[in-house]
Amino acid sequence: MPLILARPEVLEIYSECAARRRVHPLFSTENLTTTEAILSGAREYGERIGEPDLPITIGITHRYPERPQSAAYSHTGDPVLGMRLFHADLRTLLTPDGPFSRLRVLAHLDHGQYDADRDVLDSPAGVFSSVMYDASALPFEENIEATRRYIQRHRHEVVIEGACDTIAHFGEGGLTPCTAPDDAERFYRDTGVDWIVANLGTEHRAGVSKLHYRDDVARQISRRIGPHLSLHGVSSVDPQRLGRLFEDGIGKVNFWTALERDSSAELVRALILHAAQAAGPTVAKQLQQDGLLGPQADVTGPVSLDYCTTKYRQGVIFQCMKHIVIAYLERWYPAR
Repeated sequence: MPLILARPEVLEIYSECAARRRVHPLFSTENLTTTEAILSGAREYGERIGEPDLPITIGITHRYPERPQSAAYSHTGDPVLGMRLFHADLRTLLTPDGPFSRLRVLAHLDHGQYDADRDVLDSPAGVFSSVMYDASALPFEENIEATRRYIQRHRHEVVIEGACDTIAHFGEGGLTPCTAPDDAERFYRDTGVDWIVANLGTEHRAGVSKLHYRDDVARQISRRIGPHLSLHGVSSVDPQRLGRLFEDGIGKVNFWTALERDSSAELVRALILHAAQAAGPTVAKQLQQDGLLGPQADVTGPVSLDYCTTKYRQGVIFQCMKHIVIAYLERWYPAR
């Protein structure tokens, strides 16, 4: 079916997930391969559990300085062009006669910068199902006021997520403190947001060994505002906790890091194992002599277009990403 963009229909999907005690997943993307892998994983898993209309959200950032995904969508580096391509890809993949037509798909603007992303924030209707209005760089009081004004202008058009405060980024050298429950309650009450992003101890783009998720803080906040928490930094959450997030008041999760990180590792492995086919035996043998390839690498086989094309490399990444999506959907959308 076409993208679900109308606010009432989007809220209905969230309500459906909550009624079934499910966390709604948002997978972010910055290229066609990732976009299609997300859809393919959702379709395969939905058909497996008898829910071919499985609802998912696909998100993208715009000029978010930490990761401007729309700029990465095209090698021109133009965020406006990248955003157009993102929407064009979704519309094309979700045509009535397309392979993903039965899925219920939402489109989300993630980390919409209150100052830099006005071109998309000011006209979200018919373009996005939801937006994250991110004014977390402002002092707390100014953040509340800026977010409140935005919601007054656009709440009738889209679902809106707001950022209470900043979340640490892996490698910053220290963790920012978790959001105080009093601050989270005030932000939710005074702004009127549908979802709040609070700092719950996770880190953006963290490695799997950085497990800082604070379920106790999430529960304290949700007891005050209900299950209206959107969790960012899911890649740093202990996998054993992922299936129980709804119990903590988490209604929505934003996910991206592991898609790129883990598929990159899989591509490296595939290219090493097929070094001669991908780069030719002369290059492969030289790499082995330089100590860059071990004994398991094929350094004698003939070069083959089957292994050295962009299609092959993207295929490895696509399959890995699809399996990652399915693995997380198994936790968040368990079979009935």
